[in-house]
Amino acid sequence: MGHIWSHIHGSTNLGDGKDVNFVIEAVPEKLSLKQEVFRELDQVIQGNAILASNTSSLSISAIGSVTQRPDKVVGMHFFSPVPLMNLLEIVRSLKTSEETVELAKSIGKRLGKEIIIARDYPGFIVNRILVPMLNEAAYLVMEGYTPEEVDRGMALGANHPIGPLRLADYVGIDVLLNTMESLYEGFNDSKYRPCPLLKRMVEAGLLGKKSRKGILFLLIA
Repeated sequence: MGHIWSHIHGSTNLGDGKDVNFVIEAVPEKLSLKQEVFRELDQVIQGNAILASNTSSLSISAIGSVTQRPDKVVGMHFFSPVPLMNLLEIVRSLKTSEETVELAKSIGKRLGKEIIIARDYPGFIVNRILVPMLNEAAYLVMEGYTPEEVDRGMALGANHPIGPLRLADYVGIDVLLNTMESLYEGFNDSKYRPCPLLKRMVEAGLLGKKSRKGILFLLIA
């Protein structure tokens, strides 16, 4: 383990990675922020490097459009908690090259991940199904159901290992809201309308596990 750590170096300066061959970005789910990061990466990282985004719902085409190498921009969506979740979604835009996709797949396999290839539409595969379910669970709470009975219903009735509201707390209420807003804006479809309760919770700073207060209102150590 010491040998591995000897090859890992932290830095807050993107220019320190100018000679790397592969970059994975993981800033918060805001398109403008990701575009800002990719614009800078494109300027400071050597031209043959692949630039990957860990976005869970945003357009890879839009992220890649601010670079001079859209063929080398790809989505690599890891699922939380990354050490425990086996899946990696690789997302190709209309301009992502096959060589870029294959290299991303190779890295994912070396990390021990199972891989699915997604098209560049909001939410990709998993979150397009999962996040609206979490959003709907929030609507049930807003309508008066207790979080415990919603989670218990899905655990016992659908055999889910974790209830949707507990999962929402672990994902982050702000992340859930951002993803729903991305789906809503991307498809212009009312079925993806974010639950108002999520908006109020974010405004109140009730973000789930990371704020120790979430939709289940549990203190989480």
